[in-house]
Amino acid sequence: MMEQKFPGVASIPWDQAATMIDLDGKPPLIGTIRDCAVHFGLYKPAARAQARVLLTQPVHREGRKTRTWLLEPEEIEALAERLKRETN
Repeated sequence: MMEQKFPGVASIPWDQAATMIDLDGKPPLIGTIRDCAVHFGLYKPAARAQARVLLTQPVHREGRKTRTWLLEPEEIEALAERLKRETN
């Protein structure tokens, strides 16, 4: 299960403000974690690989001493999967 792999991601509330950025320079999506997860689910694989989410509150990342403000594509994927499970 993805939440076991990314426990910090599982604890992020859906209404937390966040910004999804694209390393290719497309305009950012400013909204909530839920908005970011929904849009990530619509992206093609190449766009998913370039996506990052900037958080307003840092989360713990397994294997690191400090918390992180930036979610990587695998962590955003975990959020998208969590959203699918919770809405179905």
